[in-house]
Amino acid sequence: MEFRSPGQRASDMIVTRWPSVPLAIIVFIFSSGAGILDSYLSSAQPRAPISSSSARSPKNLILLIGDGFGPAYATLARAVAGRELVLDAYLVGSAGTAALDSRVTDSAAAATALACGLTTLNGAIAVDSAGVSRRTILEAAEARGMSTGLVTTSRITHATPACFGAHHVSRNEENEIASQMLASGVDLLLGGGSRQFHPLPAAAHQDQRDLLAEAASDGFHLVTTNTELESAASGRLLGLFGPSHMSYVLDRDDSEPSLPAMTRVALDRLSRDPDGFFLMVEGGRIDHAGHDNDPAAAVAEVLEFDSAFNTVLDWSRRDGQTLVVVTADHETGGLSLGTAIDGRARYEFHAEALKPVRKSAEAMASRMTDGENARKVLLEDAGIRDLNEAEATAIDLATRNDRTILIGHAISRRAIVGWTTLGHTGVDVGVYAFGPGAIRFAGHRHLAAVGREMATALGLKIGGPINE
Repeated sequence: MEFRSPGQRASDMIVTRWPSVPLAIIVFIFSSGAGILDSYLSSAQPRAPISSSSARSPKNLILLIGDGFGPAYATLARAVAGRELVLDAYLVGSAGTAALDSRVTDSAAAATALACGLTTLNGAIAVDSAGVSRRTILEAAEARGMSTGLVTTSRITHATPACFGAHHVSRNEENEIASQMLASGVDLLLGGGSRQFHPLPAAAHQDQRDLLAEAASDGFHLVTTNTELESAASGRLLGLFGPSHMSYVLDRDDSEPSLPAMTRVALDRLSRDPDGFFLMVEGGRIDHAGHDNDPAAAVAEVLEFDSAFNTVLDWSRRDGQTLVVVTADHETGGLSLGTAIDGRARYEFHAEALKPVRKSAEAMASRMTDGENARKVLLEDAGIRDLNEAEATAIDLATRNDRTILIGHAISRRAIVGWTTLGHTGVDVGVYAFGPGAIRFAGHRHLAAVGREMATALGLKIGGPINE
């Protein structure tokens, strides 16, 4: 720590400090410092991705996307878990996320960047700014004869998975996206969103198509529970584990598979193809926890995503022919670790305050909709004993959506973590890589360049018109 007298300038301090340091030491520092730093970083951070295997061309590609997984999420998850993430040893670079029309992207534009290697407008699903459909890495892999799969904890028709297996100017047209995904040639689809595949009732297709019946006739085997997933017959697989998004980790029961479990099934099935495979795995609900400003749910989703990566890592180490790339599409919520409380800056955050939380803010709000009060719910599900009168009243009187946010803020206040938005932010996100070709992803680039690098590593061409 430096101390200076009142009125003393920083330049004065430098002048008075340097003469006390022997000249030989100064010369050594400037001539050798970079080498010392490189040596320190090498010992402190395992550089497993940068190896002799990195020069080889991969046979398979696995892309993991943590939706909304900004850098602060990783820090908070480490603090709560009390350990490093498995991902940490494979951090090789970072990526900018801007869409063509905004510095702050949505998931559709960001996933299009990864899938097609080009920037586009927010809301666009694998189309360029003129609405022209562009070839995705999944489609390029299929054209080569590789097996393909998409796994997510969100709806399978949601923006991120949609950008790999469909094309549309609007991410909101999920019924049309569902029909395109089934017709895309993809071999495996696992996630939520069964409502987009039924002709009735609320999310009915205007033409009354029963996409589940069509999927069955096209050779898909449908599973809807964890048990059915584990015992599914060979062949094309459609797993739909709920009408909308799958449950948060904190709220899930045994009927729904975990993200690592779905990933294991996907790896087992797709790896049987001698021509190789492409697999995208999304931790979709990290983003939703960020939108809800719910730090405990966010941490649980990040830790499950990290576990899914560990599943992929173990498999890929044995295989030796698989490039694994991990990144986020954007950051959500503007999460800050340390924030002002009652107008006073706090130079701390309390990760331990999140450990007693056993349900998501969404689930707690649902309990209150059924008639329970804020004090009882937050005591039982979040371990909060000091909910003040103003907080309790505001939560009790809020609408369900607002109540979810207020519960997230009550938990955040006790952890001294802050949020700047209920939407996305424009911060850079991490890029992690392992296996043949991993060295390609060192440094900083845009998500679209990450997409192009993945395609180049496999010798695939993406981003052109799909009729070429």
